[in-house]
Amino acid sequence: MNENTQGRLLDFFENHEHRIIHKWMHYFEIYERHFSKFQGQEVSVLEFGVLHGGSLQMWRHYFGERAHIYGVDINPRCGDLSDPNITVLVGNQEDVDSLRTIKNSLPLMDIIIDDGGHSMLQQTLTFEELYGHLKEGGIYLCEDMHTSYWPEFGGGYRKPDSFMEYSKKLIDQLNAWHSRGEGLAVDAFAETTFGMHYYDSILVIEKRKINPPHARMKGTPSFPLTPGAMAVHEKG
Repeated sequence: MNENTQGRLLDFFENHEHRIIHKWMHYFEIYERHFSKFQGQEVSVLEFGVLHGGSLQMWRHYFGERAHIYGVDINPRCGDLSDPNITVLVGNQEDVDSLRTIKNSLPLMDIIIDDGGHSMLQQTLTFEELYGHLKEGGIYLCEDMHTSYWPEFGGGYRKPDSFMEYSKKLIDQLNAWHSRGEGLAVDAFAETTFGMHYYDSILVIEKRKINPPHARMKGTPSFPLTPGAMAVHEKG
C-alpha cells in the first residue's frame, strides 16, 4: 500500500477533520495489515500516548461504532479529551503501580498500542504489565522502537537494556519448545504467543493459545525410510 492506494486509516489522516495525529507514514500499512480483521467488531483498543487525541479519533473511525477506544497519557490535560466511545486515563508508564491501576480498571483488550514516551523503561514495563491483559487472538503493537538506538531515550546500538534487545530475547522464548539445553524453558509467553513481526520501528506480537508443536508425515515414500522416519510416518 502507498499513498496512491490509500487504506482507511491513511484516508482518515489525509482527508478527514481530526485533532493532531503524529505518525511515521509507513506505519499505516502495518496497521492495516494487522488491524483490518477487527473492523466492525465489538473491539477494545488501548493506546498509550494520547498527544492531542487525534489517533484515538482515527481508531474510532476505523474500527466502527461497536469499538471502545481507551487512551493513556501522563499529561493531565489529556483527561479532557474523552469523547463518545473514547475514554482517556491519566497514567505513568514508568510507574508499575500506575500501570496496574490502569490495567485493573479496564476490560481485557483486543489491541494494545504503545505509542507513549518511548523510553526503554516505559516500553519494557508497559509490555511486562499489559501483555497479560490482552485477549486471546489480540495484537500487541509497540511503535517508535527506533528509540532503542537513541541515547536520550536510554537506548544505544546493542545496549542490553534497550527494548529492542529485550524483545530479541522473546524470540528465543517463542522457540523455547525446541530447546535442548538449560537456560531456555517454555514459559507463559511461549504458551500464549503465535508470532512476532518486526518492521522498521515497530514490533507486532500476535497472542494466541499455543499447544506443544508436533510434526506429522504423510504420503508415499520415494525410497526406504530410516527407522526414525518410519515411526513418524506410521503415526500419520
